[in-house]
Amino acid sequence: MSWPIIKMEELAAKVPYSLVGGPFGSKLTSIDYINDGVPVIRGSNLGKGKFLSLNEFVYVSDAKMRQDFSSNLAYPGDLVFTQRGTLGQVAIIPEESPFEKYVISQSQMKMTVDEDKACKEYLYYYFTSTEAVQRIINFTSSSGVPHINLTILRNFEVPIPPVRTQRAISSILSAYDDLIENNRRRMQLLEQAARLLYKEWFVRLRFPGHEHVKIKDGVPEGWERKPLGKIAPLNYGKALKQDNRIPGAFPVYGSSGVVGTHQKALVEGPGIIVGRKGNVGSVFWCEEAFHPIDTVYFIGPEKSTLHLYYALLHTAFMSTDVAVPGLNRDFAHSHNLLIPESKVAQLFEEIVSSVHQQIYGLQKHNQALAKARDLLLPRLMNGEIAV
Repeated sequence: MSWPIIKMEELAAKVPYSLVGGPFGSKLTSIDYINDGVPVIRGSNLGKGKFLSLNEFVYVSDAKMRQDFSSNLAYPGDLVFTQRGTLGQVAIIPEESPFEKYVISQSQMKMTVDEDKACKEYLYYYFTSTEAVQRIINFTSSSGVPHINLTILRNFEVPIPPVRTQRAISSILSAYDDLIENNRRRMQLLEQAARLLYKEWFVRLRFPGHEHVKIKDGVPEGWERKPLGKIAPLNYGKALKQDNRIPGAFPVYGSSGVVGTHQKALVEGPGIIVGRKGNVGSVFWCEEAFHPIDTVYFIGPEKSTLHLYYALLHTAFMSTDVAVPGLNRDFAHSHNLLIPESKVAQLFEEIVSSVHQQIYGLQKHNQALAKARDLLLPRLMNGEIAV
């Protein structure tokens, strides 16, 4: 079954500024940011699920918003699209948002949907489909930073079934996303519990039997401090450009976490990944074989322990180069870490390994749910499956 093809501008609400981009760069710079006020939607708020991430906001004053950005506002229920950088990202501003309005940054566009013609959830799912993402990529500039613009978005054609059908399709796909989100929250709680245990045992030094252990110079008897370079030297990741990645079973890690998959792994798991460039000092644990790219360091399975992972999470790594921000390997190796005696270390490893097995199981479940949803999505969108 084929649906009518309609341009996005025809699906926008008939209100002023229903389909707009962000302000010109000179109008909104980091100088304008303050600690409270009207939140600014940036790329970091997208790409984490169906709804806009309500963390990591910067703000502008209400006066600045009224003076310069009255035509660049987004509201709860609006769709937000990435204009440059990571293309194909889209999110819905939650209806139960803590803010009445938002300023969209230079790299975003927003749309207020005419709900008599379209369902915002349906449009969200369409724009996350492989077909839509590929079409967006085809529109991008072949040089410089990949980008689309407001004209492209306005003229972007979308298959639009009746609104009742759109809602039915969205409901089916949302059921998968709800399960994924519930699992994600469970993973967060499990990791938080492991972090709190690490802090209790190795920061506050309230480990099992601590009442009977003498402390000298801040170190329990039988424990020692060692530089990271002596415990587990950092290895350099290997470049793997996006064009050279062949989607497969192995996660590809950059300094922001998983950035894709590849058919071959560079490192057997489990392993630890540390951000070298970009998100300097970020730390990730990977249970399975993986490919770390050249923006990260990694520690292989022979040296990787969960104690070391949580110790690195509690280590304040800093960029050592102002011109080209990055984590110097020798500087990182010089950081001293507290190494517990073997019985305490073994007990921590046993407890937290059980927690991480639960996290890994939830990760695999989410991957299966996402795969099922993504297989179902195009069949629902093109009418192959009746709803």
